[in-house]
Amino acid sequence: MSQIVNLSRRRILQGTLAGGIVLGMRIGGINTAFAAGALPQAGNVRGVFAPNVYVSVSPSGEIILVAHRSEMGTGIRTSLAMILADELDADWQTVKVVQAQGDAKYGDQNTDGSRSIRQFFQPLREAGGSARQMLIAAAAARWRVAPGACHTEPGHVVHTASKRRLPYGALAEAASRQPVPARDTLRLKDEDNWRYIGKSIPIVDLDDIVRGRATYGIDVVLPGMTYASIEHPPVYGATLKSVDAADAMKVPGVLHVVRIPLASLPAGFRPLGGVAVLATNTWAAVQGRKKLKLEWDAGANGSYDTAAYRQTLEDTARRPGKVVRSNGDTGAALQSATKRIAADYFVPHLAHAAMEPLAATASWANGTVEIWTATQNPQQARSTVAQVLGLPESAVTINVTLLGGGFGRKSKPDYVAEAAFLSREVGAPVKLTWTREDDLRNDYYHAICAQHLEGALDGQGKTIAWLHRSVFPSIGTTFTPNVLYGSAGELGQGVTDIPYDIANIQCENGAATAHTRIGWYRSVYNIPHGFAVGSFVDELAAAARQDPVQHLLTLLGPSRHVDLHALGVDYPNYGASMDEYPIDTARYAAVVRAAAVRSSWSTALPARHGRGIAVHRSFLSYVAAVAQVEVADDGSVRVTRVDLAVDCGRMVNPDRVVAQFEGAVVMALGNTLYSELSFRNGMPEQSNFTDYRVARIDSVPQTYVYIVPSDAPPGGVGEPGVPPVSAAICNAIFNATGKRIRALPVDTGLLKRA
Repeated sequence: MSQIVNLSRRRILQGTLAGGIVLGMRIGGINTAFAAGALPQAGNVRGVFAPNVYVSVSPSGEIILVAHRSEMGTGIRTSLAMILADELDADWQTVKVVQAQGDAKYGDQNTDGSRSIRQFFQPLREAGGSARQMLIAAAAARWRVAPGACHTEPGHVVHTASKRRLPYGALAEAASRQPVPARDTLRLKDEDNWRYIGKSIPIVDLDDIVRGRATYGIDVVLPGMTYASIEHPPVYGATLKSVDAADAMKVPGVLHVVRIPLASLPAGFRPLGGVAVLATNTWAAVQGRKKLKLEWDAGANGSYDTAAYRQTLEDTARRPGKVVRSNGDTGAALQSATKRIAADYFVPHLAHAAMEPLAATASWANGTVEIWTATQNPQQARSTVAQVLGLPESAVTINVTLLGGGFGRKSKPDYVAEAAFLSREVGAPVKLTWTREDDLRNDYYHAICAQHLEGALDGQGKTIAWLHRSVFPSIGTTFTPNVLYGSAGELGQGVTDIPYDIANIQCENGAATAHTRIGWYRSVYNIPHGFAVGSFVDELAAAARQDPVQHLLTLLGPSRHVDLHALGVDYPNYGASMDEYPIDTARYAAVVRAAAVRSSWSTALPARHGRGIAVHRSFLSYVAAVAQVEVADDGSVRVTRVDLAVDCGRMVNPDRVVAQFEGAVVMALGNTLYSELSFRNGMPEQSNFTDYRVARIDSVPQTYVYIVPSDAPPGGVGEPGVPPVSAAICNAIFNATGKRIRALPVDTGLLKRA
């Protein structure tokens, strides 16, 4: 079956990766290899057919497909290869998948934003289809027939009339001399002829993962390397006043103590600085680090206290802010309402807390550096390392391993640059491993957020006005000074893009100063906004004395495309065309109805059990969630079941789509019931899974994912499942107890039976 290629020394010497350099090494006791260098254009290597950087066919018949995005459990390495293999008409059981290095020639390699399939579905079809067309042309020339008289079967070109057939390997050299067809001459497969796209296929890494042979960033071992652990500034922006490393150097195995320059703020992707201890093993490095005597000046953020900051954000949210959407006269409609309701919502900082902490291994030699790491964005890692070391990017090589989770944290390569810097400083390969405590205390945190919403109902219970204020530190604060307001993209994640058929809508954004690094976290600002909007819609339904499902459908109104640009809203639409990816209320309504049916919405439940529903569009996909909960007398909440209805457009690998949404429920469960990252005196109060809680296996509910059939263009999959789940859970708690939850994580003390 398809696999990540495993090369012998003989294969390396033979150079069967179509002329690309192959770096063989011993990693974690396992022989493996990384492709280093692009697959060349056709004709660069005698006998090898490589019409683009994604496809290579050798005369032996070996077909290599290059995956240019990072694998962190999503199955993307498999799905991208499936697209190539389908249009190439390759035999899936024989192709090999190779991980690309960080290089701009592959196009965008940033594996976040739920956009890998959306961005590359068509380009990879064209890459595979053009190769197939060139193989057909080569066979037709050999047989002296028209290309149209031939077709392909897996791994072969067939002359339709005579049944003559040639394997791709026998045509490789001749195909490499064929001109690459122009895009407008490509004849891609009809959907009815797809062999792999739309089918559930096991991931190519599966066997290695379950057998413990897979290579993650933390597994890499190089000959002669040292091991590093870093003491970072305890407060964002703290400066180092003094260092006493005498005791650290006495720890057996410790070799070096190295100061990493402190970065000026905002630091972006650059390392924040600190003091590194390097040793003969990680344990010695960590023990030596504990012996460091460091004196810090905490600086301007030394007084950061999230309890006080929450109050500041909430006060700001209750005052008028910067108007980012205004349709109708919301103020007048609120004043004239038969019934007016208001609610405040709060979401704390969250940490990525991936199972694999950050790790990178770097080797500096002769003015160049080569790195092996788990990164979501190898091109950004390459450019950041080059910037920190003062090198041209051509002197930096980034090899991508499997990622043991990412959620957006591993798209930020500060740790990669740290390893490269240390390798240069000590003149030897360095493996840097962050501890769990380092990971939680030095994250690019999900933004803390306070929101104020108001709604107005007329005498018939119809919502006639909507006011939404959101206040949060922007991700822009991590990269640019003096940023106080959210960007259009951040506000377009659940504030300015609400689809509801309400005559008077006003959305506002309040100013907020950041006191720590803020970064992308799975689903980003859709998390707080999806929680607030989904909860407030349920509050409106209760105020109108309407069933929540019927109320949602009424709010969505008639089937239509919501033209935010015509309404004067600055809305980036996740970087996609509004013509190709409109906001479609019919798709919203379809997932609402499907979730209600699948969850048996109208059936009765026992006392202190309840159901709640919420719907959200994010990353160009539509998701409705129904959560079912049981609230014990002591206030503890158990989510017993979650039903998701998903319209993510066209799918490549349905099994991986379902898995992504199942995982989204687990993450949302943690966000809702357990997880909170708080600060006091400028420092995080949590340090490990003992005090930063995530969902455990015994708390995970039965989860059912229903994919609504759709022929729309591919939407996102990795992130859209998270946003509606928190609201659905909290709406279910209200249904079970009559008590509203407006702040996360859920305070179970509020739910105790009197």
